[in-house]
Amino acid sequence: MSRIFVFDTTLRDGEQSPGASMNLEEKVKMAQQLERLNVDIIEAGFPIASEGDFEAVTAIAQKVRRPTIAALARATRLDIDRAWQAVCHARKPRIHTFIATSDIHLEHKLKKTRAQVLEQAVDAVRYARSLCEEVEFSAEDATRSDLDFLCQVFEAAIEAGASVINIPDTVGYAIPEELGTLFREVIRRVPASGKAIFSCHCHNDLGLAVANSLAAIHNGARQVECTVNGIGERAGNASVEEIVMALRTRGEALRHHTEIKTEEIFRSSRLLSNLTGIFVQPNKAIVGKNAFAHEAGIHQDGVLKNALTYEIMTPQSVGIPSSTLVLGKHSGRHALKKKYQELGYELDAEAVEKAYWFFTKVADQKKEIYDEDLITIIQDGIKIIPDTYTLKYLQVIGGNQPISTATVRLARGEESWLDSATGDGPIDATYRAIDRITRVRGRLLDYTLTSVTRGQDALGEAFVHVLLNERNYTGKAASTDLIDASARAYLNAVNKALHEMRQLGALEVRAINEKV
Repeated sequence: MSRIFVFDTTLRDGEQSPGASMNLEEKVKMAQQLERLNVDIIEAGFPIASEGDFEAVTAIAQKVRRPTIAALARATRLDIDRAWQAVCHARKPRIHTFIATSDIHLEHKLKKTRAQVLEQAVDAVRYARSLCEEVEFSAEDATRSDLDFLCQVFEAAIEAGASVINIPDTVGYAIPEELGTLFREVIRRVPASGKAIFSCHCHNDLGLAVANSLAAIHNGARQVECTVNGIGERAGNASVEEIVMALRTRGEALRHHTEIKTEEIFRSSRLLSNLTGIFVQPNKAIVGKNAFAHEAGIHQDGVLKNALTYEIMTPQSVGIPSSTLVLGKHSGRHALKKKYQELGYELDAEAVEKAYWFFTKVADQKKEIYDEDLITIIQDGIKIIPDTYTLKYLQVIGGNQPISTATVRLARGEESWLDSATGDGPIDATYRAIDRITRVRGRLLDYTLTSVTRGQDALGEAFVHVLLNERNYTGKAASTDLIDASARAYLNAVNKALHEMRQLGALEVRAINEKV
């Protein structure tokens, strides 16, 4: 069985999914989880795109040491220089450069001839190779490109120094048989193909990204480019969890394997959802909440007798716990810590105290605490960014009238402030009251409420996208009270904005001191 290298582009292509942006600390946290997942390559970002992307790629290259760290660059020296400046800190750096090769892109986007594109591709690869030992070249919109020209470009790119050749289905246009034939023909017709690893990068516009990726692997691809939960541009990318588990579950038929630690799949999926507020649908393969759920009586009977009757993989194989330990308000810290250990979380004393505080608050309002509740508590209660303000008191008066009133008390250290506001509904009134105290006026762009578990006392999660100081911030919080969750989610976004403002202020002071 030959090895397939997993190239994870969650932090680059995945982050281009609308609403999926993450700050620097969150990107590093996700990259560290991808390292635990044991992906081979992490595409950390597109450094030329923004200063934030450059800083994130730099930080990941410095802090995540085992995988190869790749940075994306257009086929221009300016892009390549910027990519190298960010990724040079990695133990195993890679520059990933690309240019479109389809006549559609050449005519309407690039305004270039085939000869000009060929020359630009060769110059970009050669220049990137002069900086970095490992260079990947992608022909954007390859599946709609002329095959002869595509082979010509790939041959030239390999001779110029590219060690990885990516054949992307950029717009999700291909079907499996067609893409498999394309890979087979390119590898056969490019004389230097033996000097490079061929890679597939499939989008899901027709729902065929995973099927296309498997077809590419079957026809010679040895690197697969994918994202956690399949997030990405438009309909998303091929999903890493589906490709990996297909190769593992059907190994006898597909005859390829990866080095992915599949037990980290569910944690990776859950972390990404919590960082971005983008949840997978319940029936999502591998990581959806119904993926290992059985409701029909016939199914339940079969699974109770032998799980193989209706499950082709175990939930434990992807990191979903099977424990039935029930926790309630009378449980103590030791029981809570033991349960978290069973769920795969090792907590120190301080983390146990933080989790226990949130746990007791939820347990006072719920008859039973589920695994999903505990995971939400640990990911919501133990924060990446320290709170500037904490919510101490909230009272809302609302009803079927247009005007609602909210009274909020916020604390910062030993100080606290109480203020009230009116608004168009209880959420709006609450957010206005928070604005009055923090003096940071936000504009709500998106608002999502989801139920983490079942029942009338279910723990609810609120996710918000807020425009603060002309920047977009996400906030999240969980509570059995939806107004409380909504208030805490908004305050989480405000705290992120204030944290970033302090960091920028510290940088400005440092710059002034250095200049003096």
